[in-house]
Amino acid sequence: MTHALVNARVLTDNGWRDDCAVVLDGEQIVALIPLSDPRPREIPRQDLDGAMLLPGFIDVQVNGGGGVLFNEAPTVPTIRRIGAAHRRYGTTGFLPTLISDDLAVMRAALVAVEQALSEGVPGLLGIHLEGPYLAPARKGVHDAKYFRVPDSEELALLCAPHRGVRLLTLAPDQVPPESIRALAAAGVIVCAGHTAADYATTRVALDAGVRGFTHLFNAMTPFGSREPGVVGAALEDPASWCGIIVDGHHVHPASLRVAIAAKARGKMLLVTDAMPPVGADSPEYVLNGETIMARDGICQTAQGVLAGSALDMAGAVRNTVKLLGLPLDEAVRMGSTYPAQFLGLGATYGRIHAGCHADLVLMDDDYRVLQSWIGGVAIQQQV
Repeated sequence: MTHALVNARVLTDNGWRDDCAVVLDGEQIVALIPLSDPRPREIPRQDLDGAMLLPGFIDVQVNGGGGVLFNEAPTVPTIRRIGAAHRRYGTTGFLPTLISDDLAVMRAALVAVEQALSEGVPGLLGIHLEGPYLAPARKGVHDAKYFRVPDSEELALLCAPHRGVRLLTLAPDQVPPESIRALAAAGVIVCAGHTAADYATTRVALDAGVRGFTHLFNAMTPFGSREPGVVGAALEDPASWCGIIVDGHHVHPASLRVAIAAKARGKMLLVTDAMPPVGADSPEYVLNGETIMARDGICQTAQGVLAGSALDMAGAVRNTVKLLGLPLDEAVRMGSTYPAQFLGLGATYGRIHAGCHADLVLMDDDYRVLQSWIGGVAIQQQV
């Protein structure tokens, strides 16, 4: 049913507006109409009490949430539960992320996402396979026993026709350029991550089709004076995107400020790398047979290795403003508009604009989520 959202500070393509009604019809935003126009008074209206109406957040790296880990149960119910947990924090689009695992688990995850997409699970946009084609020297919390070079069977599986977005993180020092080209040609979004590649190898991979970098700075060769490494190649390249985890633990705020200043505007996007504690009562979860406890927002093993995060997208936006000093509108776009563009969905997602998907989030001035809409369907929620 057509209805209008009124009395909000609306973040549009052209900045903030408090003089318009956002008109929804079914799954779409159909118009932004000045409040002086009589039409909004002729259709049902919802008064948003002056809160901020933002494009819904899009998280391209979500390992878990709501107490479940995608690897542990790669099923449709798991995907639903993860999506519902993160929706509480403004995430209206997400990629469930499978950490390095064996081929059977990868197949199960791909099948589950295909089924979930066909069932219309709210917010689901596709899948992110983080590994298993990674470098042992930069394995992070991944189990290196699963690491391998993709053979023809696995490449065929990854390149097969599929619903939604398919994102793959790999190490360019482990996967040859011709395989990267084949993946990119099949519509797979290829990112570099968990890699020991040098600058030259990374440049070759970019030329072959690498489109982005997974959690910039973490699990990759650093920027140096005589060896720019993966970080240097990422910041120099004008076309690629970089995901960043702004939780105050993964990367020092000063390093993130420098990176954002160096990279072309619109090419930095917020990710959570979230684990099961997000949206769950328990801070504990099991990864690779080890019990991990989230303490003070930090998820790490007994050896001190970071094991994802307890970050949510509302928190990432808040931290981008408070820790990094960015304007709120830019922080929001890093969590919505830019991820949509990275995924090739920028024409219809990540914006409050006529013709776009009605995925929205309502927040107060303390960055608490009051309500969200996915495809025009609203859920009220305060966290």
